[in-house]
Amino acid sequence: MSTLKKYYQDLLSWEQLYREPAEQQSDRLRESSTGQQHRELVAQWPQTLRESIESAFVEAVSKSAIKGSTYPLRPNSSNQSIGNQVEKYTIEELNTAISEFSISPCSGAGYPDQILIQIATGIRIPLEVKATSNWDESDSNRRVLTSSSKKLQAQFSDPIYHLLLTILYSENQDLASINAIRLDFLEPTTPVNVRLEASVNHKILAEDHHYSKII
Repeated sequence: MSTLKKYYQDLLSWEQLYREPAEQQSDRLRESSTGQQHRELVAQWPQTLRESIESAFVEAVSKSAIKGSTYPLRPNSSNQSIGNQVEKYTIEELNTAISEFSISPCSGAGYPDQILIQIATGIRIPLEVKATSNWDESDSNRRVLTSSSKKLQAQFSDPIYHLLLTILYSENQDLASINAIRLDFLEPTTPVNVRLEASVNHKILAEDHHYSKII
């Protein structure tokens, strides 16, 4: 278990070491030892901004009548496809009704899905959207946020506030019913599970120079 702030600090360190040529790593480490700090990729929410977003979404849910609405799903959709359809429908409906903010896709692969923009200030907020048909407070299954800082660093300026929007829906005979919208205003102290993974594929195994044998 870690915190979101500690995770991003460790992630930046790992990414820096991974992409730097070896001769540059010692220079960067010397800079770190003199007190140079990593960029902060998660900031504490100001209460006024959080309250403005909460109010805007409460109004948008009411105006759009998204809560309790139904959306026709494509026949024989997989669970992942259903989630994607529900997310697309919900964001489009909320975006037509929300005031003082706008929601735009965040281009490129990875985290986040969307950008929430405060129109008056131009503040850009990472908005990750998830859909689930089974919200259970005791459920410990993983909900992956991110494994890379690339999009955050490229598209957002400090301070960076993180918003997670979860769509709770039910499914019945190729219809999805929207039951609720949950907003989580993630903080630097928000606990997160961290899993560092290494993976291989058939191409890597075939091309690498380690010993192998097929029996």
